Amino acid sequence: MPSLDTLLSGLAKERATGALRIGRTGTVYLDDGRITYMTCARVPGAERLLAAAGRVPESALRRMQSDGGTDRLLEEGRVTLGELQYCVLGAVLDAAFFLLPATGTRPKFRPGEGHWLGGRWYFDVPGLVRECARRRARLAETWPRADADTAPVRLAPRLAGQSVTLTDVQWEVAVRADGEATPLELAKRMGRSGYAVLLAVRRLAAAGLIVTEEAAPLPQRVKRLDLSRPRTAAPAGGGPLGPAVNGDPTDIELLLRLRKALEELS
Repeated sequence: MPSLDTLLSGLAKERATGALRIGRTGTVYLDDGRITYMTCARVPGAERLLAAAGRVPESALRRMQSDGGTDRLLEEGRVTLGELQYCVLGAVLDAAFFLLPATGTRPKFRPGEGHWLGGRWYFDVPGLVRECARRRARLAETWPRADADTAPVRLAPRLAGQSVTLTDVQWEVAVRADGEATPLELAKRMGRSGYAVLLAVRRLAAAGLIVTEEAAPLPQRVKRLDLSRPRTAAPAGGGPLGPAVNGDPTDIELLLRLRKALEELS
């Protein structure tokens, strides 16, 4: 069976419009061969991200899906065009990160089907593949043990040092960690990007702040993170979701660079 990125490349050449459903795992929406939106059952979608940020209640978003769509959302002024674009970008990158490696499920294409948040911005398959590869490399560089991504998050009983400074995402993870929920389960509860939570958990693991497999020695190439220095974090709560941009498809590359810069700072 061809890989998902190969199937999407084929649909791009055919300039297909519709939805490619990957079982119950997720869906890729295309317009004239271009990806407009992606969903993945493992991570929150743009609706959940908007609601968790305090911008729009999920009940209002559900009403807008069949009554006015994104035009109504923007007309009501609850989010700016740039904020919505930034939120959709985050949701698509998150879904792509977990969908593109998917194998074993035969996707089904439904012509003409679209997503209510899609159609304003477009994503190319090679660009998504490159960004997913960059994110995987960053996770491995931060903490190479992938078991931290699927194991329940358990806080260490004591600090490795005398003080610690956490980013907003790391703090939310620490507050919500109950020893039973995995990183992706926490991401859904928090309304945060699944990748952002994975990265936060691996950083906490590298700093010795969460319990990992104690029997396995720390690889020599991994350095303990120094979290004692103040770090710049992205705004939380009801603050802006992103920069003011005009919504042109060319802005996607700018937002990709911005998200990368924010990851470096957080």
